[in-house]
Amino acid sequence: MAMKPDEKRGELLDSLVDIRDVRIDRSQPVEERMKSYVEQIKNPYMFRVGDTVVRVSYADTPETINDNFINLIASL
Repeated sequence: MAMKPDEKRGELLDSLVDIRDVRIDRSQPVEERMKSYVEQIKNPYMFRVGDTVVRVSYADTPETINDNFINLIASL
């Protein structure tokens, strides 16, 4: 029997880390914060905020993914 869309969504939500549970030690250097973030979030391109799935993608700009990721972590 095929899964219903609500069951699939629930399964997806259960598999993702809620970013609200991620803790970053702001006293650490940016490199250490980045490492900690990735270790905790598991997949920085797909996570959740409560019951909302977040998928991260980048536009075709001169900034690299590393530039954007460093800016994200530095702001935490």
